[in-house]
Amino acid sequence: MLRLKNLKCRYGNVQAVNGINLVVHPGELVALVGANGAGKSTLLQAVCGLVPGWEGEILFESKSLQPLKPAQIVARGISLVPEGRLLFPPLSVRENLEMGAYVRYLRREHKKVAEDIEQVYDLFPILRERSGQSAGTLSGGEQQMLAIGRALMAGPKLLLLDEPCMGLAPLMVALILETLVQLRQGGLTVLLVEQNARAALGIADRGYVIENGRIALHGPASQLLADKSVRQAYLGKECRL
Repeated sequence: MLRLKNLKCRYGNVQAVNGINLVVHPGELVALVGANGAGKSTLLQAVCGLVPGWEGEILFESKSLQPLKPAQIVARGISLVPEGRLLFPPLSVRENLEMGAYVRYLRREHKKVAEDIEQVYDLFPILRERSGQSAGTLSGGEQQMLAIGRALMAGPKLLLLDEPCMGLAPLMVALILETLVQLRQGGLTVLLVEQNARAALGIADRGYVIENGRIALHGPASQLLADKSVRQAYLGKECRL
């Protein structure tokens, strides 16, 4: 579904991503793990059209994303849950969800959008209770649920998530990860970027380890969890749930 070939991204003189090859097959949950600053977020932003001037190839469903603008990429079926959530704080929970469906409103899918809002509420019942509440007044965990729900409102084929567990309590981390498994079981393809390597690899089908803008290791998630070098570098106490 998604294929990156020799992807390179630069910020000024800094090479943030340096020749990455990565594949996500339909129906998979793939984890991309690595230290802070390794290039994980830059990779996701490049896929979404948010990093100008990248080199290499980004193919989605065998078609290049290079000529497309971010809104066109969303319309093609890729949706991002950004690091830090980036909600619209003054808007209500429901209004944030409606904002996530803006490309579908342009296609006059109003009835289906309303149905999908109810599906998000079924996925995260607390959001139904908070429907009229300003997003900025939600707890951190509730905001993360809303960020995921907003991304789902675009009707994606591929869901990208950038550090969804950051700053959350262990019980909320477990809930978010369980939700991702549930979405994958429902047929959604997921690329999960996480510093919490143990948690991410624990639910993934396959994983990639990124170091200094390059893929250092990749393979089945269970194999990476058992790899001595991965365990020493990424699976210390700070990565435990």
